[in-house]
Amino acid sequence: MTAVATRPRLGFLGVGWIGRNRLEAIAASGVAEVAALADPAVDGAASSLEELLEEDLDGIVIATPSALHAAEAIAALDRGIAVFCQKPLALDAPTAQRVVDTAEAADRLLAVDFSYRFTDAARRVRELVSSGELGDVFAVDLLFHNAYGPDKQWTRDPALAGGGCVIDLGIHLVDLALWMLGFPDVDRVTSTLHGEPLEDHAAVQLELAGGTAVRLACSWRLHAGRDCVFEASFYGTRGGASILNVDGSFFDFVADRHDGTRTRRIAAPPDDWGGRAAVDWARRVAAGERFDAAARETVRVHEVVDRIYAGTP
Repeated sequence: MTAVATRPRLGFLGVGWIGRNRLEAIAASGVAEVAALADPAVDGAASSLEELLEEDLDGIVIATPSALHAAEAIAALDRGIAVFCQKPLALDAPTAQRVVDTAEAADRLLAVDFSYRFTDAARRVRELVSSGELGDVFAVDLLFHNAYGPDKQWTRDPALAGGGCVIDLGIHLVDLALWMLGFPDVDRVTSTLHGEPLEDHAAVQLELAGGTAVRLACSWRLHAGRDCVFEASFYGTRGGASILNVDGSFFDFVADRHDGTRTRRIAAPPDDWGGRAAVDWARRVAAGERFDAAARETVRVHEVVDRIYAGTP
């Protein structure tokens, strides 16, 4: 593979709603060239990853059914092509580890679309947590409830989806909690899952090294009275902070700083964050960045998700 040009050539594997959104965000940024598409439902596009890999590419954006992610990422990385992949990276932690190991061996940039990290609201709250302004964070509460689940047929197939609301929504909550707190060890995991064959509701508690208690809940079909309920609140010895969605929106978020009975807004819409993670990855590919050890954080997230599904500490 030759050195990356100023504007890397990118391929897009799967251009449904999310894949198309990431493509449009990268195209609008001007940091990379949209060189090729692969999606059997799109006229004129390649029909498979194999055809896409015949192109001269510097990176691939993967937005296909979950069960395909790991094998597709490994195939691209083995060809010396950087990868940006939708979550989940794999259906379990050992497979996620294999993808990360492949990226490290190939010395290619691998990133996963944990998009909520890139909201202004999450960035502002993380600044408060990491700077110590909130003091010692001893409690974290996170919610991600949808009034309806995903509408793609494959998302109801355990072999293709890997799970229900936990691997679809809860994985974002696990990532946010660990990322905000600097990825501490998780000493204990307890969980209750409801729904068959895939869970529609999950209630989880994590006990972190250092004593922080994390409670999270997620669901696909909760009678929530609105499309979506999203909250991530962090409570410390000197203050608190929350990320909240606005009026049931999947896209609009605010961040509030709490001090006793007082609350101050520190972030609010508009915030065009949806494709921000993909653009960040594309910029890094354009800059010639190679393997980033931060990719190992994804494996740690998957380890917690595996423990939630196992139902054992």
